[in-house]
Amino acid sequence: MSNPLPNPPHKGEGEVAAPLRHDGTLPLVGRVGEGVGPAFWPSVVLFLVAFGADRLQKFLQLSVFGWQGGEYMPVTSFFDYVLVWNTGISYGLFATLPVALLGALMLAAIAALAFWWWRAREPLLRMGLALCIGGALSNALDRWIYGGVADFFHFHYSHWSFYIFNLADTAITFGVILLVLDFLGLGRKRNGAT
Repeated sequence: MSNPLPNPPHKGEGEVAAPLRHDGTLPLVGRVGEGVGPAFWPSVVLFLVAFGADRLQKFLQLSVFGWQGGEYMPVTSFFDYVLVWNTGISYGLFATLPVALLGALMLAAIAALAFWWWRAREPLLRMGLALCIGGALSNALDRWIYGGVADFFHFHYSHWSFYIFNLADTAITFGVILLVLDFLGLGRKRNGAT
C-alpha cells in the first residue's frame, strides 16, 4: 500500500508526527493557528512599538533630561506633562502591596497573556494581546528598576482630573479595544454567508 503524502514525517518510537498542512508541508511551529500564523509578524511589530516607544520616552525623561518625580510642565489648559511615580498596579490600585508581590502578579499576568497570544488564531486578538504584553512588560520593567511606574500624561478640565498615564498604558488600552472588537466578531471570517 502506498502513502498518498509525499515524504511523510518519520516517527520514532514514542514520537508523534506533526500534522501536515493542506499543501502537504509541515507547519513551522506547533499546530496551525499556534505560534507562527495569522498576524504573527504584525503582532511582533506592535509588541516592539509598544514596548520600545514607552522605553524610549522614559529613557529620555529620566536619563537624558534627569526628571526624578514631581516635575510639571503645562502644555494646554487641559493637558500637563508631568512625572508621577505609580507604586500600584493600574490607577494606583494595590499600592500598599510589597513590590515583590506586585512584580510576581505582573509577571504571572504577562506570562498568561503571552501564552494566549501564542495560541491565538484571530489577527485582532493576536495584535491586541501584543499591545497589552508590550505595555505591561515595559511597566513591569519600571517596577523592577525603579520600584514604581513612571507616568507622564495628565488630562484635566476645571475640577475634573483624569488618571495620569504613560505610553505603555495607552498601548494596553488600545490592546484591550482590539480584544473587545475581536470578541464582538469584527475582522473574523464569516462561516456561512446567506
